[in-house]
Amino acid sequence: MEWDSGVWCFVYGMGIIGMLGMYGVIQEKIMTVPYGKTDTFAGEMFKTSVFLVFCNRIVAILYACLMTYLKGEEFKPKAALWKYLAISFSNVAATYCQYEALKWVSFPVQMLGKSFKMMPVMVWSIIISGKKYKLQDWLIALGVTWGVTQFLLTGSIKSKHGDKDSSVYGLMLMGGFLFCDGFTSTFQEKVFKDCKTTKYNQMVYVNAGSAVVSGGSFLASGAAPSTLAFCSKYPDFVIQAMTLSGAAVGGQFFIYSQVKEFGALVLAATMNLRQVISIMVSYLLYGHSITILQLVGLVLVFASLFYKTFLGYQNSKKSPPTTTKPVTIETADQDDEEKSPNGAQVVGKSIGA
Repeated sequence: MEWDSGVWCFVYGMGIIGMLGMYGVIQEKIMTVPYGKTDTFAGEMFKTSVFLVFCNRIVAILYACLMTYLKGEEFKPKAALWKYLAISFSNVAATYCQYEALKWVSFPVQMLGKSFKMMPVMVWSIIISGKKYKLQDWLIALGVTWGVTQFLLTGSIKSKHGDKDSSVYGLMLMGGFLFCDGFTSTFQEKVFKDCKTTKYNQMVYVNAGSAVVSGGSFLASGAAPSTLAFCSKYPDFVIQAMTLSGAAVGGQFFIYSQVKEFGALVLAATMNLRQVISIMVSYLLYGHSITILQLVGLVLVFASLFYKTFLGYQNSKKSPPTTTKPVTIETADQDDEEKSPNGAQVVGKSIGA
């Protein structure tokens, strides 16, 4: 029934917004709010971002293995292992930059940075896959890029615990995120196309590679003893880290469900709305400052994104229905891009998220 379909679309949408919204709030709290703060003690900041990456990947592996088993898919790799590993390296680098950036710039800046990735993804697609884009695609990407740039240049963007110079370092980290994440999503799409992998097969091996890379980095950095001591000292951090990983997996479930039942265009609109709500919640909870020109930049960004979704909807009415491709979103802290057969892009992920 049409009524039942609408209810489930709403449930999936609220699930995505709720899970990824929770992910964003907890992520910002872990990286920007000191633990153990009292009237006489300034508190301690959590510093080992790669540990969070490792935890998220372990949970993602368990989720992917469970879904592979339930769907009766084969566990053996469908692509060369070096291809999974290439995605894993860029994935870990992108996620690390994303977490670290929160030490230097505010969460709204990080969230907007994920929209800023449209042009890097388009450039990577041209280099790797030889794709061509229409003028309106470039104009929409320009609108998003202009809006983000205006936001960055017309008001404070630093984290509460950073200083004026540190925000420059935070922007450099966001640049690293854009570069690595643009490669990740583009190369993932190529592996899907060339090797005919399923989303869960790729999730198992990419997250396994990411777990090895992030776990190895965690041990090699010598931060393991201090991080475990931090976990022992602040049990609330352990709960938050576990909730962060759980929200990531929950977000994946609702994302996959919505795409399967309602398609990529509905997900695109949901993810755009999720960005707006996440930024508003961050401003309300953590008291970030905003100027009028920054607000205009935000409006330009989201107007461009929603217009792109509208164009995809218009195109879908002109095109015959086809089978939707697998979603390429791995985890909530990696916003990959998924293209439906009608050309509508899901920019969003974040699954970071």
